[in-house]
Amino acid sequence: MSEIRSSLDDSGIHPTRKRPITLSRMLESVLEAGRDILERRRADRKPRSGQQEELGEQCRELLNHRGEASGLFLASEILAAYEALPLEGRAFFFELLNRDFSADPDAVIRAVELYRREPGFERLAAVSKAVEAPRQKLFRRLNMAPGGTSRLVAMRGHLLEVLEERPDLRPLDSDLRHLLIAWFNKGFLVLDRIDWSSSARVLEKIIEYEAVHEINGWEDLRGRLEDDRRCFAFFHPAMPDDPLIFVEVALTNRNATAIQPLIASDREAGDARKADTATFYSISNCHRGLQGISFGNFLIKQVTEELRRDLENIKHFETLSPVSGFRRWLESSVTDEEYSDSLLEDLRSGNAFLRSLPDSIESELSEQARDVFLRLCAHYLLREKRDSEPLDSVARFHLGNGAWLERINWAADDSPTGVARSAGIMVNYVYRLDEIEKNHEAYFADGQIAASSTVRKLAKR
Repeated sequence: MSEIRSSLDDSGIHPTRKRPITLSRMLESVLEAGRDILERRRADRKPRSGQQEELGEQCRELLNHRGEASGLFLASEILAAYEALPLEGRAFFFELLNRDFSADPDAVIRAVELYRREPGFERLAAVSKAVEAPRQKLFRRLNMAPGGTSRLVAMRGHLLEVLEERPDLRPLDSDLRHLLIAWFNKGFLVLDRIDWSSSARVLEKIIEYEAVHEINGWEDLRGRLEDDRRCFAFFHPAMPDDPLIFVEVALTNRNATAIQPLIASDREAGDARKADTATFYSISNCHRGLQGISFGNFLIKQVTEELRRDLENIKHFETLSPVSGFRRWLESSVTDEEYSDSLLEDLRSGNAFLRSLPDSIESELSEQARDVFLRLCAHYLLREKRDSEPLDSVARFHLGNGAWLERINWAADDSPTGVARSAGIMVNYVYRLDEIEKNHEAYFADGQIAASSTVRKLAKR
C-alpha cells in the first residue's frame, strides 16, 4: 500500500484530481447559510407525523423553492434523509414520487387541445411542459447537492432492485433514466488509463467493480497493470474518482484462447513493444444505476484508437469473452419440441455431461463431450434469438459493435464461475478495423451475424 499512497497528498486526494480548497470552503459556507435560512423559515412549522411524509413535504418544498443557498441545503437534506431510510422506506418514497409527482393528465389534454386548435411554438412548448413529470424538475434540483449526481445514480440502482416486483414504478424509472442519459452524454466522458500510479481510490474501485474475472487484492491488481497489460476507464466530471466502466486488455503476440494464462498471478510479464495483438478480456460496468445507458461500444472504439496511436506494433484487436447465458439456456431447452432431432440429441447429451462436470475443469472431458458442447454453443450464439438479436447479451454487445465471431474455445475458463456460467467455454470476437462499419450496418439492418466458417459449420445441426 505504501507505493499506492505515495501517489496521494496528505489529504488522500490524487494531485491531478484535487479540487481547490477555496471551492470546498465556499460550498460549506453556502450550505451553512442555507441551513440557517431554512431553520428560520421552519421555526413555526409543525413536522409531519412520519419520516416518509416529512420527506415528501420537503420534496414539494424543493420544487417551489427559489433561494439558491437554502435550495442547495434542502436538496442535501432530502438526499441524506432518503439514504437513511430502510429498504421498505425507500419503496414508500418511490411510490410517493411515482404517484404524487407525475404529469397531470388533464393538463396534458388541455395543452394538446390548445395546440391542435392553434399550432405554434408557444403552444408546443406548453405541451412539452405539461407532459414533463414534476419529478424530473425535482431530480434536477436534487442534482445540485454535493455529490448529487452519484447519489441519484445510486438511487436508480435501488429502484432497479425493486422494479421487477413493482412494474408500476416504471414511469419513475423512465424519468430518472431519461435525465441520466442526458447527464452522461458521451461528450462529457473522460477516458483515463489506469496504472499503478493512479489514485488509491480509483484502484480500490477497480478491485471492487471487476465483474468478470475477480481481482484478489493488491498484488493481483498489480499483475493486471503490468507493462504488457492495459486498463482504461471512463470518468464523468461529477464523479472524478469513480469509474463508470472499464476495460482490461492483454498485449500478446498470439491469439488468446484461455483466460487463466492472461490473469495468473505468477505469470511473467511480457514486452508491450513486441506484442502484435490486443485482447480485451474484461469489461465491467460499475454502477447498476447506469444500466441501460451504453458506454461500452464507445469505450472499445476509443481504447482501440489509443492503443493504435501509442503502440504501432499492435495490429490485431480481439476479445476473450464469456458466453454468459449458455449454460442457463442449455439446461432449460432440453425439452423444446421445435428443435431438430439432431439438436435435441445434443441437448440431452450436453445436459448429461453437465451433471458430471465438476466445479472446475481439472481435466478435459471426453472428445465426444467437447464436440457436443462446441456444437451447442455455436447454435446458441448464431441461432437463438431475443427478437431479432442473439439471445446472449455479450454477443449482442460485440456483434452490434461490428465485431466478427471468430472461434469458440473449450475449457477456456476452468474457474467455478466460468464452469457455472458457460461450462468453461469462452469465445473470441475479432475487431477487424476495416470491416467494423460494414458488419455493424449488416447486423442492425438485416440481422446478419459476422462469423467464421468454422463457427458456422459447428452450428449446422
